[in-house]
Amino acid sequence: MNASVSFDWPTMMRAGIAGLGLAPDAFWALTPAELRLLLGPPEPAPMDRSRLSDLMRSFPDTQTKPPADRPTETQIP
Repeated sequence: MNASVSFDWPTMMRAGIAGLGLAPDAFWALTPAELRLLLGPPEPAPMDRSRLSDLMRSFPDTQTKPPADRPTETQIP
């Protein structure tokens, strides 16, 4: 394992022991890959500025006219 990569053991222990209800010996018998599998898929990353910009380009806000069968504000009595 790369020495510059750290593993957040306190968080993993809370997730495994408190969150999943594993006994300590069962927790320590798991590999990190098995623990990740038990915890389920990771949550999606929060949206960043780049992703927001992509969405804004794909779905621009545009001014649209109301449908002909729907009155505009000036036509409402």
